[in-house]
Amino acid sequence: MTSIWWIRRDLRLADNPALHFALEADDVVPVFILDPAFSSSSPRRKSFLYEGLAALDKDLRARNSYLVTRKGNPLEVLHQLIQETGATAIFAEEDYTPYARRRDSLVASQLPLQLVAGQTVHHPSHVKKADGKPYTVYTPYSKAWKSLLTEIQLLPAPKTIPTPKDIFSEPLPAFETNSHFPASEAEAQRRLDQFTKSQSTNPPITNYSETRNRMDLDGTSALSPYIRFGMISMSQAVRAARNSQLVSRSLGSETWLNELIWREFYIQILYHFPHVAKTAFNPSLANIPWRNDETEFAAWKEGRTGMPAVDAAMRQLKETGWMHNRARMIVASFLVKDLLIDWRWGEAWFMENLLDGDIAPNNGGWQWTAGTGTDAAPYFRIFNPVLQSAKFDPNGETIRRWIPELSGLNAKQIHTPWEFGITVKGYPEKPIVDRSIVKERTMKAYNRSKTKA
Repeated sequence: MTSIWWIRRDLRLADNPALHFALEADDVVPVFILDPAFSSSSPRRKSFLYEGLAALDKDLRARNSYLVTRKGNPLEVLHQLIQETGATAIFAEEDYTPYARRRDSLVASQLPLQLVAGQTVHHPSHVKKADGKPYTVYTPYSKAWKSLLTEIQLLPAPKTIPTPKDIFSEPLPAFETNSHFPASEAEAQRRLDQFTKSQSTNPPITNYSETRNRMDLDGTSALSPYIRFGMISMSQAVRAARNSQLVSRSLGSETWLNELIWREFYIQILYHFPHVAKTAFNPSLANIPWRNDETEFAAWKEGRTGMPAVDAAMRQLKETGWMHNRARMIVASFLVKDLLIDWRWGEAWFMENLLDGDIAPNNGGWQWTAGTGTDAAPYFRIFNPVLQSAKFDPNGETIRRWIPELSGLNAKQIHTPWEFGITVKGYPEKPIVDRSIVKERTMKAYNRSKTKA
């Protein structure tokens, strides 16, 4: 008997329930399908994916197996593979995006597809209120999520994977390695271990609650790209957080666990309310009269707004494909509230550039900052990028790293060079927006939408 292990967002051998079920067959065919539906996806993210697939293939070959890569419509490719291999079952980790659900429903209607939970700790349909409705506020959701959590048993990576020889496989597309984020299951596990149980008495997770907002410190796990592609499972991350709690009793471990739960919160929001992918969750804020100045949007994308905290973060994104979470909130608030540009423009730019670009958490984060989403920040809350910069990058180290033209300024000047009359060649003389007009202009626009609702 032969089974197909259809790999999508689970590029790992350890703690992989779909692979575990596929291994009940005599032979397993690991397959990744290059779906044309994703042909326009971020080139940077595709490179990360291809590098991760190459690493997975190497790991498979060490276990008497190999990765079969095919290109085409998933239904047609899987049908062809069944004919070639005689496979009687297809196992895949369940995915919850609107496209994935449509795709899998179609495949399951014609082929023996069995979806296996594994992308999240709790299935999006399992954490519900007493009346059976989904949660739309994070805090009660997180409490319910934790109450359902039992001891996590991780599945070990198989020692061998029997795969028939000589199944045709197309070569993986060429990719560029990202030196900041090498793509592999081994790297994901190394980062998790370093963050949660390094040899020091206080691994980074211990102080996470104090350091997570500091943009100038390596206080975060930087695991988001690996979680996004399933190079490490959410169960592995949550178990590591729980184990750290038991050892250190630190607030940091609990805080990091809460951040992981935010991810599942947004996944279940998209699962139950797929319309959020296109419009505001809050219908009263679905018709904000945005300014949508394309010149200002271009300046924001390129890191030349004249606001150092914003520009440093946007340049970091452009170079590395990643951005600190505090910086994400700052740049998002600046785009939406200061420049009054549609949050969907920023959401799309992030999806184009982030290695961890994932529709549910990306959409949730943008709608939170814009004040248009579920459990959102109050719509009248506007981040002050100068105060944020001074608080979370007090000496301006992040700014110096990503805006070298400002590196000669001292800790006070670097956050607001225009206030000191400092002009730096190649950098805007002043911010592209006068912040004294921001609040009134933004509240007027938001209130107009609420009036129309």
